[in-house]
This record gives sequence, structure tokens and C-alpha cells, in this order.
Amino acid sequence: MKSFIVMGCGRFGESCAKTLMELGNEVLVIDEDYDKIKKISNDVTMAIQCDVMDELAMKEIGLSNFDVAVVSIGSSLTVAIMGTMLAKEAGVEFILAKAPSLREGMILKKVGADKIIYPEMDMGKRVAHNLTSKNILDFFQLSPKYSMVEQKVHDNWVNLTLKELKIRKRYGVTVVAIEREGDIIVSPSSDFQLMQGDILVVLGSNEQISKIEKDHE
Repeated sequence: MKSFIVMGCGRFGESCAKTLMELGNEVLVIDEDYDKIKKISNDVTMAIQCDVMDELAMKEIGLSNFDVAVVSIGSSLTVAIMGTMLAKEAGVEFILAKAPSLREGMILKKVGADKIIYPEMDMGKRVAHNLTSKNILDFFQLSPKYSMVEQKVHDNWVNLTLKELKIRKRYGVTVVAIEREGDIIVSPSSDFQLMQGDILVVLGSNEQISKIEKDHE
């Protein structure tokens, strides 16, 4: 079990805090909006109305006691910077910050964030891939260069084993799991035979994944 402090209780912060709590962690949420704090108070370990810009109040919270800080403040870069800096100064082991743009992400990284996520940008890319790729059911960007996709089995793949398909040799991607009629087969063996309706969970570079789509347009 880890202890998390979530700064900012917007849609992202609220969802993140509740999920962390469901996973068995200790979660403190802070936000200057009393209504948001009241709304989430029963779903986390503790929720406190607090202005991140109030340095004294933030220190009284005991930032050094938390393993991870999630800075999910999207309304003000200045406030996000303050939250990140205070967490860094307090010695929080890992700081994750949300940013709406690459420029703001770079700034937050420079002031102490260990990882930056871009919810709006990532969702935009995800939707675009889903709209334009007839065989890709879902798209998850893991880094600027690598992604994971849920890929429908192409008609000419049916009845072939993974060994016969040679998907790794042909495209360089890795099949990490296969979904069949609601069941998930993790790390399928090379003699696993594909059937119509199977869904492959494929990991690879964006370029490698795009090559699969281009070969089956």
C-alpha cells in the first residue's frame, strides 16, 4: 500500500483518486473548491479544502509523508508549478503532473515532475486512431514512440498460428495477449491458432503498428 496526495479534484483528479483508493491505497485529496472536496470526501482516505498557493498550509499537510504526488491542476500553470515544487522540496519520491500541452509539460518537468501525462492530447490521438483504422478497436500510447493496440484479426490471419503468421518477424511487434469470446489469453504460445473474432493486444512502435494497418487497407 502506498500513500498518495492528489492536488486538484477536477474530472481527472477525482477519477484518479477514487481508483487509487479502490486499489487499496491511502489517498489524500486537496482542492480549494469546497463543493468538490465535500463530494469526494466519502470516497478517499481524507479530503481537505486547501489552496496550493498557500505554502504554509501545504507544509502543514505533511507532504513528506506521501510516496506519490499527483498534480492534476489544469486551470493554472502557476498553481501546478507551485504544487510540483512543494512536493519536490518535501522529498516526495515520485511526482506525476498533468499538462494540457507539451510546453507546459516541459516546464513542470523542469521544476521537479518525474512524469508528465497529457490526457487531452492522448485522448485526441486515441480517438483519431479509432476513427481512421477499421481494424484497430482501441489505441493506447505508452510513450511518444510506443503504443499498444487492440487489433482485430484480419481475414487472412484466421486459422493461422502465431508461428505461421510470423507477426513479430514481419512487423516487429509483440502479441502480449489475445481476447477470445470474453476470455483473455496472456502471453499466447507460438502454436496458438487464431479464429475469426479474436482480438490481439499488440505492443510495438507507432511505425510498426501503422505498417500492419497499411498492409491491410
